[in-house]
Amino acid sequence: MRDDSPLDLDRFRKLLEDRLAELAALDVSTKDSRAPVALDQQSVGRLSRMDALQGQAMALATEQRRKAEESRIRAALTRIDNGDYGLCAVCDEDIPVKRLELDPAIQTCVDCVGGS
Repeated sequence: MRDDSPLDLDRFRKLLEDRLAELAALDVSTKDSRAPVALDQQSVGRLSRMDALQGQAMALATEQRRKAEESRIRAALTRIDNGDYGLCAVCDEDIPVKRLELDPAIQTCVDCVGGS
């Protein structure tokens, strides 16, 4: 994989698995904010209901981003298992360790960012 310094795959696996656990905990803790908003305007005023709908929409958008990150992390864990971790998905060159440390789920080197 790398001639100069081998990747510590166990360390990166732990970083990825820890982040997956964080995302799972966030999913559980924000479940109520994604729930449907009640239509009863007697108990909640029109503006309060609009605020609740906006809050729900933001929570749903955050959930979509969280699920996308989970997908990227699972793909990175698969690349570790397959022996492809640390290689750019576009050009097949090594991804610098510092880039992987910033985002362990990254799939491309800096040169190929636009191609992903």
